[in-house]
Amino acid sequence: MSTASTRPPEDRYGRSPDERADRKLKIAGAVLGAVMLALIGYFAYHYVGQNKISAQVVAFQTSDHAVRIHLEVHKDADARGYCTLRSRDTTGDEVGRADFRFDERATRIDKVVKLRTTARGSTAELLGCQAG
Repeated sequence: MSTASTRPPEDRYGRSPDERADRKLKIAGAVLGAVMLALIGYFAYHYVGQNKISAQVVAFQTSDHAVRIHLEVHKDADARGYCTLRSRDTTGDEVGRADFRFDERATRIDKVVKLRTTARGSTAELLGCQAG
């Protein structure tokens, strides 16, 4: 006498439940990966692409109560905004900080600004620029 097998014949009834679960997990992983890429792209665009004003310090000159900073600003012609500058003394303490607005209708602005300080500053740092 032979015993009957309770297993269905191979490839007769489609995929096994494990294969179907694996396929569903792969689809879910692909969808979640696409959503993550879309979110990263969205935040990158709004962080980098929407910042319509940028600048760099070209040179600076210090005195006992002020720092004269030559600033080069690049922006869209219709953009308005401000840049934050600061100065530190030789020990690293902050001796001055101020925001300077740039509302001119130009794409490139060279400007020398005067940052007042509480003591002699040894640096001129651009902390960042914001549109608005």
